[in-house]
Amino acid sequence: MARKFEELRAKMSPERRARNEAHAKAELANMPLHQLRQAREMTQTRLAEVLSVDQGRISKLEKRTDMYLSTLRSYIEAMGGALEIRAVFPDGDVKIDLLNKLST
Repeated sequence: MARKFEELRAKMSPERRARNEAHAKAELANMPLHQLRQAREMTQTRLAEVLSVDQGRISKLEKRTDMYLSTLRSYIEAMGGALEIRAVFPDGDVKIDLLNKLST
């Protein structure tokens, strides 16, 4: 018989739960666009409606390895998010404020 995840989780050690949580966060932090859309429970068709494009364009966009930042920003905003660009250095991160200057 299937058991609820919460029952299984309750039996895990705190260390195991912490490792699982860290792994889940790492996976979410490195997600391709199509997986991000799916995790946000949005279909290509619905995203296309929000962006006023056809579904095929969303499919092509998700397969691209290079795109304009404005296109990526529109994609993320259509799912209710905000796009940020950060430069990562050994002594700290710097948020790049370029996107606020882009026109929509």
